Amino acid sequence: MDRVGSVTLKLRIHHDAAVAPFEQVRVQISEQARGGKLPVGYKLPTVRGLAEELGLAANTVAKAYRALEADGVIETRGRNGTFIAAAGDAAERKAATAAAEYAEQARRLGLDRAAALAAVEDAVRAAYS
Repeated sequence: MDRVGSVTLKLRIHHDAAVAPFEQVRVQISEQARGGKLPVGYKLPTVRGLAEELGLAANTVAKAYRALEADGVIETRGRNGTFIAAAGDAAERKAATAAAEYAEQARRLGLDRAAALAAVEDAVRAAYS
């Protein structure tokens, strides 16, 4: 993939996998960014460029980039390109906001604390399995 200094974006798409290609792109970039392999400020390839390199449709890569931007992993700076964002803080803020919204919804639904926590534990277990 793209190389800047000693940093290389490494993506591998498995076309026969059950996971959609856009999700494979999203997960791999997210993991590399959050794991520090792609530093904050690293410039990602253009949508068209990455799509061509991976043998994917441009819309597939664009969908992955939109999801990554919504997650706070990347940021688009207009014509300057797309870069790895300082995602840690953004991700933690989004998670805290989602948790607060869930807690309020659970309270309105009449769930007690134990039931609300059990629902979260089940959802997290399912998401990480």
